[in-house]
Amino acid sequence: MTVLYLDTPVGLLDFCQQIQNSSWLAVDTEFLREKTYYPQLCLIQIANDDVIACIDPLAIDDLTPLFDVLYQPKMTLVFHAARQDLELLLMHRQQLPDTIFDTQLAASVLGLGEQVGYGNLVKTVLNVDLDKAHSRTDWTARPLSTAQLDYAADDVRYLRSLYHQMQQSLTELNRTHWLADDFAALSDPQTYQADPETIWRKIRGAGKLKPRQLANLQQLAAWRERNAIQRNRPRRWILKDDVMLDLARFAPDSLTKLSQIRGLEPRDIDRHGQAILDVLEKASQIPKADWPVMLKPEPLTNQQEALLDALMALLRQFCDEQAISPAAVATRKDIEKLVRGETTIPLLKGWRKQIVGRKLQAFLQGKLVIHADAKQLIINEVE
Repeated sequence: MTVLYLDTPVGLLDFCQQIQNSSWLAVDTEFLREKTYYPQLCLIQIANDDVIACIDPLAIDDLTPLFDVLYQPKMTLVFHAARQDLELLLMHRQQLPDTIFDTQLAASVLGLGEQVGYGNLVKTVLNVDLDKAHSRTDWTARPLSTAQLDYAADDVRYLRSLYHQMQQSLTELNRTHWLADDFAALSDPQTYQADPETIWRKIRGAGKLKPRQLANLQQLAAWRERNAIQRNRPRRWILKDDVMLDLARFAPDSLTKLSQIRGLEPRDIDRHGQAILDVLEKASQIPKADWPVMLKPEPLTNQQEALLDALMALLRQFCDEQAISPAAVATRKDIEKLVRGETTIPLLKGWRKQIVGRKLQAFLQGKLVIHADAKQLIINEVE
């Protein structure tokens, strides 16, 4: 099938008229994020059963005709690992499509692997080896070669077949409804919005700081996030994580002391030095009662560890019965939270609760008992 390369408004409009009556469309994007906070959209690949197109957003200023088609109420958009593609759509349209199908999520409930890559999924399901020669392409460079466009088109060429086969498998196994909550989360704008006030919790190493130092880190991280958004620059270009941790730990109060922070370059001090000092001064005024806390749960007791091991064995047993990878349902940390009595965890929502979560709860409530023979676990309900 010939791949259309669309780089004019007229060509885009003609294509949109051709696909507007589709009930579904396979979608992928190429973007660059190395030098910006927000991803720069470089190419959009679209396909249905009849046509494949690569649309050049660097050449076409107004993508409204395309978005009008993608956002039709009854249109299903098919992605693989949809989050970054949807983030781009949200940026450009300020809303998200209503109906989404993600083949990576579908793979997890079909026993094809947790967070499986597109190439591996195509190989497993379709027995096709994808060309990886252009995986490091600079998608901002023009012109794009025929080989580069074919490589990009493969991301939707085989997505069509994956969609059809996985839809059929989900229907046959009566698992289509399992994915409703996961797909709905992808359509929620809150999924893609970073909160400057809580972004500090994602910084590796924050758990080693004292509460006073965490207050510094919270203010520094919020300042960096707003600065990165305003300037559209990567966070690390504003302030690296390890430097920010040292700033939070030592709280320098002068430009001279700032210069003693390892990794903080003179140009960084010239550009941001006074702003950093102002942020740290603001943090020093936060009352002790308002210092953030990195909650560290108490270690599990020996009995709780034994219970955790039993629940992990049950998890594997129940997932084996459904031919699903246990990692797609719950991690050991999820099970640990269950042992601690937490209820707001993915394991106790949607399809995960139906096939495993409620059974693990039943075991904790004494409603299931387990014993074994030489080959397997045997699970019985308590009468």
